[in-house]
Amino acid sequence: MMTPILLNEYRRVVFFTGAGMSAESGVPTYRGRGGIWAEYDWEEYACQDAFDTDPRKVLDFHEQRRAKVLACQPHAGHRHLATLQAAHPGVGIVTQNTDGMHQRAGAKSVVELHGSLWRIRCPRHGTMEDLASPAYARRDCPHCGTPLRPDITWFEDPVNAAVFEQARNLITQAELFVAVGTSAIVYPAAGLIPLAKQVGAQMVEVNVDDTEMSRLFLERVREPAGTALPELFLA
Repeated sequence: MMTPILLNEYRRVVFFTGAGMSAESGVPTYRGRGGIWAEYDWEEYACQDAFDTDPRKVLDFHEQRRAKVLACQPHAGHRHLATLQAAHPGVGIVTQNTDGMHQRAGAKSVVELHGSLWRIRCPRHGTMEDLASPAYARRDCPHCGTPLRPDITWFEDPVNAAVFEQARNLITQAELFVAVGTSAIVYPAAGLIPLAKQVGAQMVEVNVDDTEMSRLFLERVREPAGTALPELFLA
């Protein structure tokens, strides 16, 4: 285990979290062994064509996702990041996860690269929160009656350019960059990791396994996030 890091020695810090972060809480991943797409066909449940063909089927599936997420609880790593963020104004959290676990742990202003299970959107009237659990409070836009789809970046969707730009701005200012539980294989999100290296941030990887980008990190911690984060990063 590496020597603990005092965050007050850094003006800007970014924690970049992936599926492994939430998997520790029991949230099913999308890819890999036991992942959702090993059981379900994304072409039936997670693309715009599927939604246009049968919005009810797609929304029923996402309500199942919401129920599974709500059955899980944020772990010590989630809670610690929220504590660090509250104590240190320079701490940013960028996540590839859509489950809202960081917010449930108390984190604020989380940059969600792939959207959220807890928002829904209309193509005409934009996004709106939907925190009813697990069922959606409404399935049609209250303004125009158009079917509402989950505000998630599905397969074949373009990424949200504004959200990615927000993440890039945080990362280009980072003096310390910590990747937590990300496989570093999902693009374009994974392409943000080399950006931190390019701007000279101190690079720390917290992951139980090596990844394709482990070589970019000076410090590599092979411990679960729930154990490593509270021990390594101090307010």
